[in-house]
Amino acid sequence: MSLLLFDAILCLLLLVLALASMLSRQLAHAVILYIAFGLMMALAWARLAAPDLALAEAAIGAGLTGALCFSALARQQLHHPAVLSWPKWLWPAVFVLLMLGGVLAALLQLPPTASPLVVMTQVELGNSGVSHPVTAVLLNFRSWDTLLELVVLLLALLGALQVAPAAKPTTSWPLSLSWSRLLAPMVILLAGYLLWAGASQPGGAFQAGALLAAGAVVLRLNHQLNWLGWSNFWIRLLIVSGVLVFVLAALLAVLLTPDNADVIWLRWPPQLAGSFILLVELFATLAIALTLTLLVVGEPAAAEPTQQKSDGEGA
Repeated sequence: MSLLLFDAILCLLLLVLALASMLSRQLAHAVILYIAFGLMMALAWARLAAPDLALAEAAIGAGLTGALCFSALARQQLHHPAVLSWPKWLWPAVFVLLMLGGVLAALLQLPPTASPLVVMTQVELGNSGVSHPVTAVLLNFRSWDTLLELVVLLLALLGALQVAPAAKPTTSWPLSLSWSRLLAPMVILLAGYLLWAGASQPGGAFQAGALLAAGAVVLRLNHQLNWLGWSNFWIRLLIVSGVLVFVLAALLAVLLTPDNADVIWLRWPPQLAGSFILLVELFATLAIALTLTLLVVGEPAAAEPTQQKSDGEGA
């Protein structure tokens, strides 16, 4: 009974936060409410026994996306006040209608019997190269989805780099500077654990990449990773390698498929599936971390040669 009451309060809180975020007249308040909504959504995924989605929602949905919204908001305030003027009755009505329509559509699409996909996944799990069903689906049975997600991230970064201005240099807070140096090794260690643990328990490339990106964002804001930018050739190579290694691994898997077996694109040979998945996830983690970092902090502004200019004038 207590769990049922908790779930009911959580669902009501999600609706309230969503409405409040949409109807807030101040964009700063809307972003804060959106971050709170992401945290509550992560808790909802945890209650639905989906820890993988809960980790991704907390790290990307609430954390990095919230930071990205605040970064965009700070730049927008330089041009015009961040005030919204929505009609008081229009958006609540539209929101309620969309929610009711979505719930009704989901109820109508429910099959009369349990889906056989769970049983099929458990049957084929031994040939997937991993023991965690979520990783098996995302990196073997439905690898197309993960590859396209990496492509979308890459295209989003390329688009953002075309329109985002260079980040202006700021001063670092001494306390933040010391804490970032202390926490950076721990972030790398935890990200490596999430990447390795994804084969047998909740974790994987997106969770590890989001954690690495969070640490890299803090370090970049403290001017400790000034070389991390799109202008760096090795950074560009690592970002592109997420998609490139995925495609090359798929081509190699096709070459290693026996002649008498059916060739299925993005399906790994059973005896090498674990190695293929680990290789793909390793480069995907680096690509995701670097992409999310540059999406949040942008390209650093080029330093002006003030010292050289003053020396020349003095001479």
